[in-house]
Amino acid sequence: MWCRSLIPAVLAVSFLAPSAQAADDDKVPYWASIDVDEANLRVGPGNSFRIDWVYHRPHLPVKVIRREGPWRQIEDPDGTRGWMRDLLLSRQRAGIVRGEGLVEMHAEASSASAVLWKIEPGVVGLLGECEHDWCAFNIQGHRGFVPEDDLWGSGEP
Repeated sequence: MWCRSLIPAVLAVSFLAPSAQAADDDKVPYWASIDVDEANLRVGPGNSFRIDWVYHRPHLPVKVIRREGPWRQIEDPDGTRGWMRDLLLSRQRAGIVRGEGLVEMHAEASSASAVLWKIEPGVVGLLGECEHDWCAFNIQGHRGFVPEDDLWGSGEP
């Protein structure tokens, strides 16, 4: 008799497993990027909250630090925090060049490889794979490799 009551419990657990996996995909913190030409940052999670900042930087990397329904609390590269609708964000990884001086973009993931461009701090690009302290970086079709330490948006959030 106990076997018959165990079958529904096993089936229930097997149906819940995919949901648990999907929930793991959305654990915070995680990296995202702004996916639109104009995005409002609000002081709270809802349209009724005041707009604190307006971003005009597609692909700007942000760190999602909290979720509340369709709203995400984010932190930008300057440390500013606020709330943004999930529809304005993408899981596409991006990076922004940080530091004081020019950063070299190389042809390969090595400082011994040819320098393709010198990039100013504040330049935003799409991130590829990061391995051995170098990241593939794409700035509007200009592709190369940048030291990971020179980018905000790489590594663990």
